[in-house]
Amino acid sequence: MSWLDAFLAHGGRLGSHPDRLLVPGIEASTGSLGHGLPMAVGIALALRAKGSSEPRVYVLCGDAELNEGSNWEAILLTPSLGLTNLTLLVIDNHSSSVGMAPWDVRLEAFGWRCHLVDGHDHSALEMALSSHDRVAPTAVVADIQNGE
Repeated sequence: MSWLDAFLAHGGRLGSHPDRLLVPGIEASTGSLGHGLPMAVGIALALRAKGSSEPRVYVLCGDAELNEGSNWEAILLTPSLGLTNLTLLVIDNHSSSVGMAPWDVRLEAFGWRCHLVDGHDHSALEMALSSHDRVAPTAVVADIQNGE
């Protein structure tokens, strides 16, 4: 909680992109270039190759970041690889310049199990992020424009 006072401030741990050197649990500092989801696919594959079925891999993307083609290649590939240990969290603040919403319908068309939630509802977020489908990867779309 003490980090929140310095959110987006110079010298703070919580910048506009997660920094793996400053925030525990962040595996890669990826930013908005579409690298996070493809890297998460690789991590999920590596865990499976090691025989680790229990750890889950979570990746955070913004709606505008999903304009990057590398994300759609990963979105298409993930279900066919059976990576059910991967969860994609999309923060939908309606900033994408390309009209691709509704995200849940689009992701489900690619073979993901998707949960659309109010991004301000902590209980709904917790429930969606805790869900685990045994057949398909999981996507959680957190709409943060509603409820502001």
